[in-house]
Amino acid sequence: MLYQFYEWNHAALAPWRAVAEATQVFYRNPLNPVAATDFGRTVAAMAEVFERSTRVYGKPAWNIHDTFVDGMRVPVIDRTVWEKPFARLLHFERALPEGRRPDPRFLLVAPMSGHYATLLRGTVEALLPYGEVYITDWTDARTVPVGVGRFDLDDYVDYVADMLRFLGEGVNVVGVCQPAVPVMMAVAAMSMDDDPCVPATMTLMGGPIDTRVNPTGVNRLAESKGIEWFRDNVVMPVPFPHPGFGRMVYPGFLQLTGFMSMNLDRHLIAHKDFFFHLVKNDGDGADKHRTFYDEYNAVMDLTAEFYLQTVEQVFINHSLPRGTIEHRGRRLDMGAIRRTALLTVEGENDDISGLGQTQAAHTLCRSLPDDMRVHYVQPKVGHYGVFNGSRFRAEIVPRMVDFALTHRRSGEGGKPVTPPPVTGGSDLPDADELGAGTAFTAAAQLPDNPVRGPDAAGEPHLPGLEALEAGTALHGLEPDSDPAHIGDAAPTLQAPADEDGASGDALLSEARFADAERAVEERSGA
Repeated sequence: MLYQFYEWNHAALAPWRAVAEATQVFYRNPLNPVAATDFGRTVAAMAEVFERSTRVYGKPAWNIHDTFVDGMRVPVIDRTVWEKPFARLLHFERALPEGRRPDPRFLLVAPMSGHYATLLRGTVEALLPYGEVYITDWTDARTVPVGVGRFDLDDYVDYVADMLRFLGEGVNVVGVCQPAVPVMMAVAAMSMDDDPCVPATMTLMGGPIDTRVNPTGVNRLAESKGIEWFRDNVVMPVPFPHPGFGRMVYPGFLQLTGFMSMNLDRHLIAHKDFFFHLVKNDGDGADKHRTFYDEYNAVMDLTAEFYLQTVEQVFINHSLPRGTIEHRGRRLDMGAIRRTALLTVEGENDDISGLGQTQAAHTLCRSLPDDMRVHYVQPKVGHYGVFNGSRFRAEIVPRMVDFALTHRRSGEGGKPVTPPPVTGGSDLPDADELGAGTAFTAAAQLPDNPVRGPDAAGEPHLPGLEALEAGTALHGLEPDSDPAHIGDAAPTLQAPADEDGASGDALLSEARFADAERAVEERSGA
């Protein structure tokens, strides 16, 4: 009944919101002499704060209308090119001259974790100058009728694989945060089937591949509660009159409540500052607040089966690193990935997906040669900064583009072609410039991240693999008894200690909240 009470409460406040909106119009009307006074601005500010605090925010618009390619501004139109009940595939089509050499194609798999795909607006904008960008636009589960059927982790994997087949050979798939696991599953399943549309590269950014490594508060919460707690407390039916009436979901408003509660003091300060920006007629400060919270407060429901299966398989059972993950009843072998180059990106201060959790993908993709794997740690960013913000644009995007160009396939035989230089440059070496015995990892570009060449058996020697027992002891892990799974504990980089002692149960960390605020300020000031 909680979801129904939430809807009733929203409906009961509708008349008061209408009064608040009318109050704003009256006290901001330039023909009203009171509008220019402190009293008028104070009344209008109180009305707006009330209206925004009680509003249910809809899906934000993309608002991407142009980009710069080769130094020229070109129009951009987002088009739906593929669609199923729970997702559609958007293409940000650039109006480029005919005859121009095709750019790399990027498939961004957006998180299905409560926010809309527009959370990656900055990611799309940063990649548009360098390539054709496609993104998964997931559907709010409460808008999908029950008769359409279920949507679970297996369906998610199928959707990703179907999109890759739709786009054809040579795509560069990018899994941002939560999708890292299903993206790996999709690529492994396609590789096991010798699918010709297996992507040329797979980039995993801040994803929970192995949450036993440097576990964060979010990871510990899932393990401490157990799957039954989540099933009993956070899953509920969609109320009438939504199209998905009766569908079991994890409601977006619960996710947003968790976000807010763990940073309540910061949110209260932000709204207080917003009020005084309005009273002082500080339009820039008020607009930054609106821009951030219009995105932050817009949440969507997840199907219960997808949410529970993800929590159980990824955060409780650790099925992927243990080698027991299945898709449609078939156990997936990450060792089957041989034709897809792997790039992993982590944030130094990420307290949602701890350092080493995404790097674990290199241990699992054991069949990839050294010149088809890169691991990069971005200094001085948290979770949000892995895929958004100034450091992402300046330091991560050039590496992503360079990696895609390095492993670009020709039309015949899937052989890499020699890439042109990336505008702006990158200190990341191309695969062709590396010797056969060199571990191809951007960790070598950073201090305190030693990388050595392959060992006597020819396996890449990434940090931590030589001391599996020590690593598992450090993180309180028990190595799998099956010798085939030796190495499931991923190479680890020690994360900095949490200085403020914040609760580990935070669903949105202080660092991520601050990263998001900075990104909004940068976008507003651009």
